Amino acid sequence: MTALLAIIHAGLAAAWVGGMAYSLFVIQPKLKRYFGSDAAGRESLTTVIASGNRWKVVGLIGAIALSGVGLLVLNDRHWWIHLVKGLLLLVATGIFWYVSWKHWPVRVFATAAEVPALQRRLIALATTMLGLAGLAFALGVLATHL
Repeated sequence: MTALLAIIHAGLAAAWVGGMAYSLFVIQPKLKRYFGSDAAGRESLTTVIASGNRWKVVGLIGAIALSGVGLLVLNDRHWWIHLVKGLLLLVATGIFWYVSWKHWPVRVFATAAEVPALQRRLIALATTMLGLAGLAFALGVLATHL
């Protein structure tokens, strides 16, 4: 049971980290290169790509959290690693909440002059979120080898 739950937990975490990395390092640069100076076109397609993903990610984060709690219940030997992982994921989730419910509405209604600063802010937030989730993932792998 523990092995199956660990595979599910790690798979979900890998999906979140991988999705963020793909967006940040593949999609965003390609959109920038494709649209060049057409910031409005880039924003329009970015909005279409992001549309409807909020609740999927919320469900993914919830499933990661539940499977992590399940693993802790089944084996609390390295509880402190799970505590650190939980805190990292909680901060990453807070950033996700901010991006989803505060940053995006502002970005959708931003003027052309405001968009570049908002794009830079999103890259900084996404990089931070990726770093936190990636570190939590690495700690989970570490916990299985201790």
